[in-house]
Parts: sequence; structure tokens; C-alpha cells
Amino acid sequence: MAERTRDAEFTEYVAARSGWLRKVAYLLCGDWHRADDLVQESITKLYVHWPKASRADNLDGYARRTLVNTFLAEQRTSWWRRTIRTDVEPDTAAASIDLDVSLDLRKALAALPPRQRATVVLRYYCDLSIDQAAEALGCSSGNVKSQSSRALAALRNSPLTHPATAGRMS
Repeated sequence: MAERTRDAEFTEYVAARSGWLRKVAYLLCGDWHRADDLVQESITKLYVHWPKASRADNLDGYARRTLVNTFLAEQRTSWWRRTIRTDVEPDTAAASIDLDVSLDLRKALAALPPRQRATVVLRYYCDLSIDQAAEALGCSSGNVKSQSSRALAALRNSPLTHPATAGRMS
């Protein structure tokens, strides 16, 4: 009976939060198919550790940290480096208000190193404080500040996000 309750709680949580996890994963990796894989792997890890996770003060934070750690661990493996990446735009989940700006921002975000990308997603998409992002990334607050600073400088200087060149891009 306890196992059934555990599975029901887990299923309810995943059903409610899988869309959010998929969006965060997409922002981290820039590919919907890879985001699905990251979410699936993270959900599997979450299920294995559900007794501990379900007791966490912030279950969303626990799930987000699992997802970010899964993404960063994948970046360290040679598998993703051997994968052939194309310049084809990824499928979009829904039409956005300004598609051109959205695509340029996604390209610029994808050009950031993995830790900087994760920092930007956690700070500005997930709206975490510096300390919360540091906890999610397993690093110091100073590291989050420096990663954020470098990432924002790179985004500001990117031809994809620079207003003077935005009209000339095709």
C-alpha cells in the first residue's frame, strides 16, 4: 500500500511539473529532443530518490538541481561532442510574440558555455536568487556572480542580440 502511495505521489508531481522541467531543459540545451532526454533521465533519478526528494523543503528546487546536474554531467561526457549538430532551427513548442528575437536569443544562449548557460537559465528564467542558483549548481555565490557577469557580457556582445546588427541578420 505504501508503494502505491509513493508511486501515486510521484506520478502526480511529474504530471504537474514535467512541462516546466522540459522548458528549463530546453533552455539549457537548446534542442527539444535532447531536452526530452534530459527530463526523462532526471525523472528517473528523481524516482530512484523519491523518498528523500519528497521530504525536501523545496521539491521543485530538488528536481531542478537534478536536471541541471544531469545536463552538466552530460556536457562533461564525450557523447555530446561526437553528436553532429546542425544549423537547423529546433522545433518550437508554441509560437512566440516576436519569433525573430526569440530565435536570436536562443542561438546566443546556445553559444554560451554550459555553466554560464545554466547560470543564466537559473537566475533569469527560473528567477532564482544568487544563493539559490549557487545551491542548485553546487558552487559558491561568487562563482554564480562571475558566471552571470561573463554570460551577460557575452550575450550583450553577441551579434545575435546586439541591436545595431539585429536588422542585418538573416
